[in-house]
This record gives sequence, C-alpha cells and structure tokens, in this order.
Amino acid sequence: MYKGIYIAASGSMMKQRQMETVSNNLANAATYGYKEDGVTFRDYLMTEFSERGAEDQEGAALGTAGKSSDGRIMTYVSDVYTDHSGGGMINTNNPLDVAIDGSGYFALEGDKYTRAGNFTLNSEGFITNAKGVKVLGSGGPIQVPEGKLEISSSGDVAVNGIVIDRLRVVEFADKTKLRKEGESNYVTTEPVIESASSLKQGYLESSNVNVIQEMVNMINLHREYESNQKIIQVFDEASGKIANEMARV
Repeated sequence: MYKGIYIAASGSMMKQRQMETVSNNLANAATYGYKEDGVTFRDYLMTEFSERGAEDQEGAALGTAGKSSDGRIMTYVSDVYTDHSGGGMINTNNPLDVAIDGSGYFALEGDKYTRAGNFTLNSEGFITNAKGVKVLGSGGPIQVPEGKLEISSSGDVAVNGIVIDRLRVVEFADKTKLRKEGESNYVTTEPVIESASSLKQGYLESSNVNVIQEMVNMINLHREYESNQKIIQVFDEASGKIANEMARV
C-alpha cells in the first residue's frame, strides 16, 4: 500500500520540478538572450527488497523519488538542461544593442558570458551589460570616447570611423558545461574558443521560449500533478480503512 504512495509521490515531485522550470521559462520569455530550460527524468526499477529496511525505503522514495521494493517503477529527475538554440532578432536601431548571429557568447568581466547584447555606457565610457558588468574586447574592457559608435559584423568597435577595439565573442566545445548564474549570464570551467559568429548592431536577440507551448505544458503538468495527488489520497484512505478493520479484528 505504502509503495503505491511512494510511486505517486515520486511522480508528484517530478511534475513539481517540471512546473518550476516551465514557470521560470515563462517569467523570462521577454528577457533578451534567455535560453529556455527543460527537465529530463528516468524510471527506476528495483526488483529486490533493500536490506536497509522499510524506513530507509521511505526516505529514499521521498528524498530521491526513486525506489520500489517489488519491481514497480518510480520516477526521478535526471537532469535540467538548457536549450541553446538562437532566438529571434529584434530591430531596435540602438547603436549599443548588438545581437549574435551564430553560436557565440559575449565575454564579460569576471569570466562571465552572455547572449544578451543590450549594452550601455557607464559614467566612465565603458561598455557594460544592463547590470553594469563591463563588456570585454580584445584588450580588456572597452572604453568608448564620445562620437559616432559603429560595430561591424566582425565585432570591430569604431568611433568616428576609427577602430578602437573588437568585441570578444567566444564559443564552447561543450555547452552543457555552461551554468546559469542569473541576469542572463553564464559561467563555466570549460576553455573558451574564439568565435567566428557575426554580429548585428541595432538588434537584440529575443529569448527562445515558445510561450504558447510552455503554457500548454503548464496546463498539462498541473493536471498530471493533481492526478498524482488524488492517487496518494486514495491510497491513504485505503490504508486507513485497512488499519481500522484490522484493529476491530
């Protein structure tokens, strides 16, 4: 009886984790350069009773959402992954807005990387991201003097027709090692590779979130979560009834 509760509980926890991911995707649907996340899960089949005892079985089932002692299948979250496919291009005509056409990432000070190119100038004339982190060029942070700013498709930064630096755009051999740090920034221990991606001045990359699909996913997940909760309730009521009947005997 309790095994059935554990199985349904594992499903509920998986749906809850998926719901959190979908909610975060929807919350960032209008965030420039945001890449949507997804959840993968696995079924866990255990055919032999664990020697740890029933108490350990309960902790494992509810803690990792993953074990049954009679060959029944339970489910647990295997991984949370990021879809790094490109988003759409938005024309802003702002000379400090830059979009990447390709698989590269802008390099920021502090070993951070981003696809969000909604840049600005700080009080000292340095190009920064929306949160004030300096954007890197070939020689470090890029400081721009007053004048007409132009950024070429290769990343050359020119003021009044004179090239002063080049935006540093990099790639990674294994994007699965990129870790989201918030504010559309990533960090990684992977070595960087100089990117040949082209840039588009006056454009921004939108998020790659499919809002309609994510809303459909949210509705389906909510229904599935409620179904698992009802199953848990049925098992709980049945176990209570059995306990009462046995007490009378």
